[in-house]
Amino acid sequence: MKFLSFKYNDAESYGVKVKREDAVWDLKQIFAEFGAGDFHPQTLLEGLQQNQTLDFQEEVRKAVVAVENSGKADRYKYSFNDIEFLPPVTPPNNVIAFGRNYQDHASELNHEVQRLYVFTKAASSLTGDNATIPNHKDITDQLDYEGELGIVIGKSGEKIPKGLALDYVYGYTIINDITDRTAQNAQDQAFLSKSLTGGCPMGPYIVTKDELPTPENVNIITKVNNEIRQDGNTSQMINKIDDLIQEISKYVALHPGDIIATGTPAGVGAGLQPPKFLQPGDEVKVTIDNIGTLTTYIAKN
Repeated sequence: MKFLSFKYNDAESYGVKVKREDAVWDLKQIFAEFGAGDFHPQTLLEGLQQNQTLDFQEEVRKAVVAVENSGKADRYKYSFNDIEFLPPVTPPNNVIAFGRNYQDHASELNHEVQRLYVFTKAASSLTGDNATIPNHKDITDQLDYEGELGIVIGKSGEKIPKGLALDYVYGYTIINDITDRTAQNAQDQAFLSKSLTGGCPMGPYIVTKDELPTPENVNIITKVNNEIRQDGNTSQMINKIDDLIQEISKYVALHPGDIIATGTPAGVGAGLQPPKFLQPGDEVKVTIDNIGTLTTYIAKN
């Protein structure tokens, strides 16, 4: 399944992509009328949180079948052309991110890979697919992109053994880790340079892990104005998904809806010769196999 959050007629909701259509089932409305018992999650995060005690995907499947058989299915689905994409889920905590997890990317920025490099991005930096974000020209001339695979946590846990780590994954998404290289190079921590308004585009969907069985062998392609800048594969990650979850959970309790950004391959603007940073009016597209394409626009003014 592909889950998303969206705005339709100024009302926020969430849903699941309609099979073979560029449209979404409005699960908030569907559960209100066709949901079993008291299961009426108002957000995707609420659905993920309840997944610990019931099978959220099965509840979704049954509710969608019910509306398909109701004779009024068209009332509960909207074309993608009529919605505004929001971040698929807003995590209960900051976005957890790993840097320097691809050797070629670390090398292009002259960073040594000696240990895990972990930072967070403020949840307030999240934005959805097709969003226009500020160009931040008032503070930097070095706005950069980083296409990444994002992990979505599906159940709570801490001190998770590596052998069980993938059991805690609900699905995967696309993240563009927008970065102010000026601040990143000037400061000892990455939080400020990574938490600009609009600095964490995410989406367009969360793809459940059953639909992405080989997340450590998918291509990541980033294009700026249709020019390929990054062309990598998650097989190049130094620390794999189970390593990342095991390491984080030694120190931080993970909860449903938490997001982990797994690092970016080579080809960021700062690593090119000469460097090519994002400019007002630019279009950035990050594509990952079997998830989709996340598009971001840099404001002209």
